Amino acid sequence: MNVSGTRRFSSDPQGVWDVLNDPAELATLLPGVDTFDIQDERNWTATVKVPLGLGRLKLKFSFEKIEERPIERAALKATGKGVGAVISMETSFDLAPDGDGTSMDWAADVQVLGQIGGMGQRVLQPIVNQQVEQVLTALDERVQARAAG
Repeated sequence: MNVSGTRRFSSDPQGVWDVLNDPAELATLLPGVDTFDIQDERNWTATVKVPLGLGRLKLKFSFEKIEERPIERAALKATGKGVGAVISMETSFDLAPDGDGTSMDWAADVQVLGQIGGMGQRVLQPIVNQQVEQVLTALDERVQARAAG
């Protein structure tokens, strides 16, 4: 399933970039993160409890930054594996100055395989949308907090 959108931030592009491209900062934005380990600046892993309606599924995710053009664009590939499920996704964002702030166009392609993949897009789409909104709201709060010092 593909999701995309645009979000505006009150910080300059460098401020948004700094949060999005620091794996430790990124870990604070993701809901359900139990553990987070950085291998290098392009690769990291996390154990995440993914909400699925009535319960949570624990997955071990591997993240890899696959594209980077400082303060303009980055792309990330992630694969999460757990009992009866595999979630893979590719995400990207493009930043552009927007008055005194930043406009971010973002996109994600999420593939769900295994038993939970059988739930269907109709069930999974609202869950994905909710998770994306939580991440973007947390990003906005973190960018504002860093800008405030």
